Amino acid sequence: MRTKDFDYDLPPELIAQKPIEPRDASRLLVVDRQSGSLEHRTFTGLPGFLRPGDVMVFNDSRVIPARLSGTKTSTGGVVEILLLRRIGPNVWETLVKPGRRVKTGTALELADGKKKIIITAEIIEEGENGIRIISFSDESLLSNIGSVALPPYIHETLHNQNRYQTVYADQKGSVAAPTAGLHFTPELLKKIEQQGVIKLFVTLHVGLDTFRPVQEDDPKEHRIHKEFGFMSAEVAAAINLAKKEGRRIICVGTTSVRLVEAVAKVNDANALKPFEGWVDLFILPGYRFKVVDTMVTNFHLPKSTLLMLVSAFAGKELVDKAYRAAITEKYRFYSFGDAMLIL
Repeated sequence: MRTKDFDYDLPPELIAQKPIEPRDASRLLVVDRQSGSLEHRTFTGLPGFLRPGDVMVFNDSRVIPARLSGTKTSTGGVVEILLLRRIGPNVWETLVKPGRRVKTGTALELADGKKKIIITAEIIEEGENGIRIISFSDESLLSNIGSVALPPYIHETLHNQNRYQTVYADQKGSVAAPTAGLHFTPELLKKIEQQGVIKLFVTLHVGLDTFRPVQEDDPKEHRIHKEFGFMSAEVAAAINLAKKEGRRIICVGTTSVRLVEAVAKVNDANALKPFEGWVDLFILPGYRFKVVDTMVTNFHLPKSTLLMLVSAFAGKELVDKAYRAAITEKYRFYSFGDAMLIL
């Protein structure tokens, strides 16, 4: 298994530049792992594939205004900062540009739209490839001066920032949206619940790996970055009961999959316990899933850890077949694109 095995050619015009309206008008490619069949539907048809008693697990992480602009106190030079993950009170791991010019000890000033300085900061540690640990004077004010960081392949301005949030986003902390959830509307969620599907919410704050492909030739050598996650006692108990009774666990998005499987890794898969901590589970083909039975997911970037996870779940040959069909049928790809339901 090589990283290049997860590469594919995508016509640039298939990269969705803006979200479709309404949210659930997106297309849905239904992939059956047993038969290998593919069905072309719309997301509004998702309830037709659900059963009473199914458990759907959603990631309720909320995207924070992670993109910041500051100036160096000494020279006035402009510095771009992308918040990646919170390490401690007022201390964040960040991605800084231009990184080579921002060394340990550099003092920064961050201002609001009126150019009023409201936060000071200092680089306290340097990492590779522009990674910097920054101590802020008051992190509670960051949301006043930051903006949502859209993925680099989106070039159009997003006028409604809420369209890069799921309708159930609650727990602040993600750099990027858990995009499989962007297709759900309040009405669709209500319809799903009315037909006896149980909705559960976990939290996994999406971090650095969303923004970078695997660089190593052997994906097993890739070091996946940790992301902070949470599962309540109530959710763990509900999943345990569903597994005991043979009901399906349907994860919405690769982030929910990683969190649930990570919790199962540190517990008996049939006796999950509450969890709060860092998740560094890297799922590659050959991994045996302990909890997840079905997955809702978007179409992912080539050579990404997310594509590798989906290939582990559905089988690489079937995923390749599905992606070829999606390209032929001109599905929309990536964050604002269409979805897959893998049965």
